[in-house]
Amino acid sequence: MKSIVHTEQPKRSIMKAVSWRFFGCISTIVIVYIYTQDAGQALKVGVGVDAVKIVFYYIHERLWDKVKFGRKKQDYQI
Repeated sequence: MKSIVHTEQPKRSIMKAVSWRFFGCISTIVIVYIYTQDAGQALKVGVGVDAVKIVFYYIHERLWDKVKFGRKKQDYQI
């Protein structure tokens, strides 16, 4: 029996970041629209801010993947 530790792959982190920010983007657009009553401005702010946040979330995920805190080594049978 071989002990294997699975970690998240970069592609998974990217997909998590994109899906999370999709919902964040929608909420940002709605909030900015309610505040400004300007759909164009709401879209610009929502999309612009969330594009930057996807990058920061990805970096955050990759850094946390290196942290051992809160992880247990698990054995997997192949």
